[in-house]
Amino acid sequence: MPENPVAGFGVTFKDMFKKRLTEQYPEYKKPTAPRFHGRHQLNRHPDGLEKCVGCELCAWACPADAIYVEGADNTEEERYSPGERYGRVYQINYLRCILCGLCVEACPTRALTMTNEYELADSSRESLIYTKEELLAGLEEGMVDSPHAIFPGMTEKDYYQGLVSEAAPGTVQQHATDTGAPQESADTYGADEPAAGEATTGEAAAYGPMTHGVVTAGGEGER
Repeated sequence: MPENPVAGFGVTFKDMFKKRLTEQYPEYKKPTAPRFHGRHQLNRHPDGLEKCVGCELCAWACPADAIYVEGADNTEEERYSPGERYGRVYQINYLRCILCGLCVEACPTRALTMTNEYELADSSRESLIYTKEELLAGLEEGMVDSPHAIFPGMTEKDYYQGLVSEAAPGTVQQHATDTGAPQESADTYGADEPAAGEATTGEAAAYGPMTHGVVTAGGEGER
C-alpha cells in the first residue's frame, strides 16, 4: 500500500481544471497533416490516360483484403492507359480498409495515392464500397477523358518519365465498349457477372453474396 493513497489521483485532479478543447465540427474542419491517410484516389497522366495498369499488387499488399482489381488488355481502338493493360474494375471496401497506406507503397506506377479526405461515414454499407468511377481523379486542363489514343510518337516509358505534359491537339475520346466501365454501384457488374442481389445457398447466403471475387457489403467474396 502506498503511504499516500490520494497521490494516485494527482493526474485526475490536474486534468479536471484544464480548459476543455471543443472542436466545432462540422462547421469548422481542422486541417489535416500533409501526409494524412484519407480516401484513395486513382491518378491520371497529364493527357488524361489512367496510370493504373491493373497489376493487382495493391490488392495483394492489402492486409485487410479490402481491394479488388480486375485488369484487362488495352487496344488501339479503346485505350485507357499507356501500357498493355489497365484496371477494368477497381473497388475498395471501406468497411474493411484500415487506411494503412501499404497499397500505395506497392503501386509501381504511382497510380494509387491517398487524399486528405476523411469524411467516409455513410448511411448504408453498400455505399462504402467505392468503385473505379468514384476513385478516379477528375479531369484537369489539358486532359481528355479515357479511353483515347496515346500521345503520337510517345511510348509507355515516355509517359512514366514525365515527357507527356498534356493531350495532343486533336485528341478525342474513343468509344468505350468495355463492360466493366462505367460501374455505377457496388451491385452493378458486367454482362457475364451475376448481380450482387442474387443470394447463394448454404452458409454463404447468410453473410451476403459471393460474386467472382468482388468485395460485397455482406461477405468477403472469392479471390
